[in-house]
Amino acid sequence: MSVSVEVSTLKEGKYIMIEGEPCRIVSISKSAPGKHGSAKYRIEAIGVFDNKRRSIIVTSGSDVEVPEINKGNGQVIAIMGSEAQIMDLETYETFEVNIPEKLQGKLEEGNEVEYWDIEGRKLLVNIRKPE
Repeated sequence: MSVSVEVSTLKEGKYIMIEGEPCRIVSISKSAPGKHGSAKYRIEAIGVFDNKRRSIIVTSGSDVEVPEINKGNGQVIAIMGSEAQIMDLETYETFEVNIPEKLQGKLEEGNEVEYWDIEGRKLLVNIRKPE
């Protein structure tokens, strides 16, 4: 479930929906208003799930979609090649998620992990340190 926000409230490092894909904002530039129009924002972003570079240009005052990100903690039940089976530590729901490149080889069964649920899709973020 994405939310509409005014483009002027966005900042680098935050998230935006471009072409139906959640993306992390890399840069925002604003052009001066022209003779016959309003100022425009150019937003460069990278896809959260596919690492593709995307950009959009919108007029100031426009609304853009921002994904809703729910953060959760889970435990690795099994590792199957490039996927891991995770059990949520609150709801005990199990699901499979791709292991990102930065965690390949570091993830082990029994590890506690942080994951994000973005628009119904799950993303493994990092391994939690034991307390």
